[in-house]
Amino acid sequence: MGGVSYPLISDFWPHGEIAKEYGAFREHEGRSERAIFIIDKDGIVQYVDIHDVDEQPDNEVLFQEIRRIQPDHKPIKAPEEKKAEDDLDLEGVVLFCNKWCPGCRRARIWFEDKKIEFTEYDVTRNQAAAKQVKEWTGGNLTTPTFYINGEVVVDWKIEEVSRLLL
Repeated sequence: MGGVSYPLISDFWPHGEIAKEYGAFREHEGRSERAIFIIDKDGIVQYVDIHDVDEQPDNEVLFQEIRRIQPDHKPIKAPEEKKAEDDLDLEGVVLFCNKWCPGCRRARIWFEDKKIEFTEYDVTRNQAAAKQVKEWTGGNLTTPTFYINGEVVVDWKIEEVSRLLL
């Protein structure tokens, strides 16, 4: 997360235990919402962000909240990208994604199975890519988002992607 040195916890196992404690677990679906709680050094919840599991939070908002809660916090400098962020290559098939998105993983596998070449931009690491996706989606950072020969497809809609490529 961009070199953040704030302690993090992920609710992996036992399944949903922490999400249940904070009221973010959907019992009837067996999964949690995407929930972020920022807790200060005294154990007081200072920030809550809960939304659908398929939506990605804006990391910059989280960094701002951490700086507000802990103004003396000095984040570790993230390694610089080697590729210029201002120049997005929108030729052919382009996948705007992130590392953790299940739809992005399915799209990569599908492209590989079909032997379709594509360019990939990680919206969590490339600000120009994130900005472009937000323009196409009305302000949301939705992944995967595809740019296929001039057409935009938001989310993993295999029928639309297939129609444009096969």
